[in-house]
Amino acid sequence: MTSVNATDLCYAGAAEQARRIQSGATTATELIKATLNRITTIDRQLNSYREVLADRALDAAAHADSLLDNSTASSSTAAEFPLLGVPVAIKDTVAVSGEVTSFGTSGNHHPALEDDPVVASLKDAGAIIIGITTCSELAVWPFTETKAWGDTRNPWNTKLSPGGSSGGAGAAVAAGLCGLALGSDGLGSIRVPAGFTGVFGLKPQRGRVWHDSRDWQGMSVNGPLARNVADAALFLDATSVDPTGVPANGFAGQLATPLNPLRIAVAWKPVVGPPATAKLGDDQRSAVVDMIHTLRDLGHTVIEQEFDFDRKVSSSGMIRYLSGIAQSVDVLDNPDALSKRTRAMATYGRLIPNGVLRRTLGSEAESARRINGIFDTVDIVVTPGATQSPIRVGSLRGRSAMITLNVSGKRIPYYGPWNVIGQPAASVPAGFDSEGMPVSVQLCGRPHDETTLLQLAAQIEQAKPWAGTFPPVD
Repeated sequence: MTSVNATDLCYAGAAEQARRIQSGATTATELIKATLNRITTIDRQLNSYREVLADRALDAAAHADSLLDNSTASSSTAAEFPLLGVPVAIKDTVAVSGEVTSFGTSGNHHPALEDDPVVASLKDAGAIIIGITTCSELAVWPFTETKAWGDTRNPWNTKLSPGGSSGGAGAAVAAGLCGLALGSDGLGSIRVPAGFTGVFGLKPQRGRVWHDSRDWQGMSVNGPLARNVADAALFLDATSVDPTGVPANGFAGQLATPLNPLRIAVAWKPVVGPPATAKLGDDQRSAVVDMIHTLRDLGHTVIEQEFDFDRKVSSSGMIRYLSGIAQSVDVLDNPDALSKRTRAMATYGRLIPNGVLRRTLGSEAESARRINGIFDTVDIVVTPGATQSPIRVGSLRGRSAMITLNVSGKRIPYYGPWNVIGQPAASVPAGFDSEGMPVSVQLCGRPHDETTLLQLAAQIEQAKPWAGTFPPVD
């Protein structure tokens, strides 16, 4: 085995890390040690991990290496364990056996008795759980600052937030502190930090990856934040529990299949409601315009066409969000540990009558029908990502719930409808703004069609690679 550049290895991403381990170019133990060393060196600047599971990870790495040492057919081992030896981070909303799931608070005290099913699926695929990443309180806010665990910072500029609620996951992937991260997305909580930290983030189809269907009244789903599209495809292959729309050769295998020219719409208008007052920044608008040129250069037809949104989409998202927060607070061991503004959000949620919630849930099918009318004539829709750069760390500290919601919500008005109707959407890196911060665009897909999203994102990645650009936190 030749000498390995530790930084290059940590930034390689899950698919390449797995390939190197399977080929013998490195070992799982070497990769885990390099990752742990990097976390020790760099995460003191970022606070992306709430807890690092060093001893457990090293034991798992030794086991992974023994599997390869005892294997007579490395190809069969790769098929059975496609993520063998890869360090994967888990958001602090998902249970890891023996560890407290804190939901970004100090209000839970009891360790989980078993792994969440999605964590178990990752382990079954050979992944090594390297640690638990920070998130906003109860995954409520699109930035990651908590009473319990402090402020998480963006590796591209540590004065700025990495977004949220999966902010620790985005920061860890962007800084090469894991090969892949598991996040969750209730109103953009994967796509927001992915966009702000310059990585790829996928909100899968509702039900694709195991997640408690009651979470945020069905809006929240689990999914990957990754350096490369191939990493996210491997994640889906390892964790998918719904076979609808899954290619015969898997999501990762389908990336090698040539993509036929698509008809793509660009939609500029955000969903109606208060966030519609948001102003799209010049750099963020330019990112979409540049993406239009890239897509046309790739042979796709690009038109401008808007979704048929109605006010129900906006109100449905807010009603389900607030109701879900109230439910989350009610199951905490100690709700008093929460900040005042998060408790206020729960209070608003408790004021929603059951009848209003039932009618809201009943309106989903009609909202989906209206929104999906655009797919009668196009295959994919592109929207802006965030409207502005991320907020400065601490800039909303001490602000009320409503001020915090309005200020932060204006940056992210394009994400919520896809949680309301449950369809897949992805955040794709699209360069940098004038201050050197990542910008992104969103790809939106038909029901159960992560395949086309992944194929198109991979084609964009090949045309304009993003994973080889590293943040200055190094």
